[in-house]
Amino acid sequence: MTEHGNRGEAERERLIRALCSLESADEARALLGDLCTPREIEDLSQRLEVATMLAAGASYVDVSRATGASSTTVSRVSKCLNGPGGGYRMVLARLDGPRP
Repeated sequence: MTEHGNRGEAERERLIRALCSLESADEARALLGDLCTPREIEDLSQRLEVATMLAAGASYVDVSRATGASSTTVSRVSKCLNGPGGGYRMVLARLDGPRP
């Protein structure tokens, strides 16, 4: 792997550690506001809504119309939702589960 690739991997791992260190919604909001542009936050929020609707059984067309997401975004989220990664399903289960 190139030096740049190794650095990128180390930076991603540091980001993951930073996310894991957050202790509240306020902290998450603050970090997102610092790390991302408002548009990037909107895009992330939209993808989560797309995943929510797809997991509930909505069609691609209905999801695209309701969220404004492109068919490419809906397709990519669907692929991730149904793929081996499991990130969307894990988060959706936690969001829909009992609140602490």
